[in-house]
Amino acid sequence: MPGQPGIIVMIYLLIIISGAVFGSFFNVCISRIPLKKSIIFPSSSCPHCHQEIKPYNNIPIISYLLLKGRCRDCGNKIDIHYFLVELLTPILLILLFLRLDSHFSLVFFKYAVFISFGIIVFFIDLHNYIIPDTLSLPLIGVGLLVSFLPGTDVSFITAGLSSVIFFLLFLFVAYFFQKLTGKESLGGGDIKLIAGIGAFLGLEGTLFTVLFSSMLALVILLIVNHDPKKQFPLGPFLITGSFVYILAGHKLVGLYLNLFSV
Repeated sequence: MPGQPGIIVMIYLLIIISGAVFGSFFNVCISRIPLKKSIIFPSSSCPHCHQEIKPYNNIPIISYLLLKGRCRDCGNKIDIHYFLVELLTPILLILLFLRLDSHFSLVFFKYAVFISFGIIVFFIDLHNYIIPDTLSLPLIGVGLLVSFLPGTDVSFITAGLSSVIFFLLFLFVAYFFQKLTGKESLGGGDIKLIAGIGAFLGLEGTLFTVLFSSMLALVILLIVNHDPKKQFPLGPFLITGSFVYILAGHKLVGLYLNLFSV
């Protein structure tokens, strides 16, 4: 939208405000879905004293800063992930908008949906070591459904093949590792999540996600000196890898291929 700076500023503000509001809702999903509670009712409350949070104390991003990350009623510290989710959501949506040349399109809304699911999955798996079917299965369905629509970037055949191939690959790795060691390596949630990523990102994007997330996980686990006997969540790494591909994957793949070009 060149030559229309006023409109662009308004669009950015719309994305930021709506992203922060959605981020606040994602926090509700992150805290309630693992407990199998309604994400609609009751209204938000303090996780410590369970007092209902008044609307003027529940303004995304701003309230956390003004209250210094504490509940106004009991004074207990509110986990920083609430603030991070409300901040990350608009940032990721703005980056997506810029990645698509500041245009709204089917691809923008497709990946906005994926980012929304991804943020919720990231923090649920990080805190609870689970990826609920209520998130992974709809992700597969939405990815395949969008691939039918004109103007999308991944065809139905590619989406379907990617979903099936990586689902079977992860299933095989999980089965083989368990037979070999007697221990579980990949949970069912991870296997369904990679199928959803495949439906959205296609073959190249999902392969990138697997390779990037694997390297990132290895580096992080070495840095923190993770005990191999203890469980660790793979979902956050897969989500991070998929976000990197959506926002910068084509450039990174191009840079990598240029290393081998004559």
